[in-house]
Amino acid sequence: MSNSTAASPSQQKGHPPGLYVLFFAEMWERFCYYGMRTLLVLYLTKELLMADKPAYGIYGAYTALVYAAPVLGGKLADELLGYRRAVVMGGVLMAIGEFMLVFNGQMPDSNVLLFLGMGTIIVGNGYFKANISSIVGKLYEEGDARRDSGFTIFYMGINIGAVLATTVVGYVGEVYGYVWGFGLAGIGMLVGIGIFMGGQGLLQDLGHPPDANKLMQPWKGPLSRWHVTVLGSLGIIPILYFLLVSEGAVAAAGDSAAGWVNAVATIQQNVFFGFSFVDVLLAVTMTVVVINLLRGANAAGKLAPPEQRTVQRDRMIVLFILMVFNIMFWALFEQAGTSLTLFADRAVDRQIDLVNWELPTTNTQAFNPAFIIIFGSVFSWMWVKLDKKGLNPNIPLKFAFGLIQLGCGFLVLLVGASMVGPDYKVALVFLVVMYLLHTTGELFISPIGLSMVTKLAPAHLTGTVMGAWFLSFAFANKVAAGLAKLTGAEEGAGEGAEMAAQEVMNTYIGTYQTFGFVIVGVGVVLILMSRWLNKMMHGVK
Repeated sequence: MSNSTAASPSQQKGHPPGLYVLFFAEMWERFCYYGMRTLLVLYLTKELLMADKPAYGIYGAYTALVYAAPVLGGKLADELLGYRRAVVMGGVLMAIGEFMLVFNGQMPDSNVLLFLGMGTIIVGNGYFKANISSIVGKLYEEGDARRDSGFTIFYMGINIGAVLATTVVGYVGEVYGYVWGFGLAGIGMLVGIGIFMGGQGLLQDLGHPPDANKLMQPWKGPLSRWHVTVLGSLGIIPILYFLLVSEGAVAAAGDSAAGWVNAVATIQQNVFFGFSFVDVLLAVTMTVVVINLLRGANAAGKLAPPEQRTVQRDRMIVLFILMVFNIMFWALFEQAGTSLTLFADRAVDRQIDLVNWELPTTNTQAFNPAFIIIFGSVFSWMWVKLDKKGLNPNIPLKFAFGLIQLGCGFLVLLVGASMVGPDYKVALVFLVVMYLLHTTGELFISPIGLSMVTKLAPAHLTGTVMGAWFLSFAFANKVAAGLAKLTGAEEGAGEGAEMAAQEVMNTYIGTYQTFGFVIVGVGVVLILMSRWLNKMMHGVK
C-alpha cells in the first residue's frame, strides 16, 4: 500500500509505538528522581541531623534548579544537540550523580560528594526532562485529537516510576540505609537509558540534531561543539555545588558559622534584599527566557500575515498567565517533599492495626503517584468522551478546577485535626484523602499543561518553551520551600529537638488551613478569567 493511502491523524486509532519507548524511559528516570527526592529531607534531618530550616532551603534550591535546568537543556537540544542526544547525556549524568551520593555515605565527615552529586543530577535532568517531553509532542501532527490522551498516558509512566520510587527506593533507604536507596535510584536511571537507546528505531526519525555535521566539526581548536557542550556542562556542576551549600549554610548561619557563610548571608541581605543567590538566578533566567521567547515569536511573526501574528501573540500571553497559576499550584502541591513529609513523620498515626505494621514515612509519598495510575486512564478516556460531546472544559477552567481540588485537600487535614486523640496525631485516612484530592487536581493541570505547551508554542521554539514551562516549576519549588518554613517546625528531627505534640499539630494545621482557603480563592478567580483566556487561545483546546 502506498504512503498516500495512510490514515490521517484524525482517523488513526491507538498511539505511535514510540510513545511506549518514551513511556518506559521516562518511568525509570522518574524512579531515579523521585527516589532521591523522597529520601532527601529525611536524610538531611535524620541522618545528617540538620534543622528543618536549612534542610528545606537545600531541598528547595535543589528542586528549583532541577526544574530550571531544562531551560538551557531545551535550548541546546533545539539549536544544536537534538532531543535524542540530550536525553541520553542527561540520563548518564543523573545516574553518575546518584552514585556520587552513595559514596558520600562513606565520607561521614564531609558532604562534598552529596552536593556535587546533587549538582550533577541537576545538569542531567536539564538535558533529559524537557527534551523527552518534546519528543512526545512531535509524535503527533498538529490537530491530532490523540495528543492529550497520549500525554496523559505518558504522565502515567511518570507516576509508575514515582510509585516504585516512593515504595521500593523509599523503603530500602529508610530501613536499610539512605545511601542504598540512592544507589538503587541510579541503577533505575541506567535501565531507562538502555530502554531509550534500544527503542531508537520507533521514534519516527524524530529528535536528531538540526545539523549533525555542524555539531561534530572542529569549532574551538580540536574541540567540536559537542565536546564544548559536554565540558561546559561539567563546568556548571561546581557552581551548582556552591549554590546548594550556601542555601543550606546561610539558613543555619549564626555565631558558629564559617566566615564565608556569614559573608554570603551579608551579601544576600544587603545586595539582594534578603533573596538568595538561587532566587536571583531564577529571576534573571526567567527574564532572559521571556525576552528570548518574545523575540523568537516576533521574528517568526514578521514572516506571517498580520492576523497570524496576533494569534501567536495572544497565545504567548495566555501561556505566561497560566505559568503564574502553575507556580501557585505547585508551590503548595510540592509540600509533599518537605513539610508534608515531616508532618507525616511527626503528626500522623501511620500504624495499620490490621497487619500490626507502621507505614514508613517515605511510603506516604506513594499515595499521589498510585492515585495517578488508578485514575490516569480514567481521565484520559474522560477528556476524549467529553470532547466528542462538546463538554470538555477549556484549559483555563481545567486549571481552575485543579487549584480548587488542591485547596480542598489541605482543608481535609483540618477536619482530621479536629478528631485527634490524646496523642495529637491525625488518622492516616485523612492524609490519604488529602493526597487523593491533590492527585485529581494534578490531573486537571499537569498533563494538560504539557500538552498545552506543545500546542501554543511556535514549532521552532518547542524545546525552549517547554524549558520555560519547567522554569515555572522551578519557581514553584523555591516558593514551596519558603512556605514550608511557615509550619514553624524549625528545630529539626535530631536528638533533643522534639516539640510538644499539640504544638506540632497546631503549627502544621494552622498553616495548611491558610493554604487551603487561599488557593480555593485563586481557583475561583481563574474561573472568572477563563472565558477571556480561552478566547485568547484562538481555538486551541
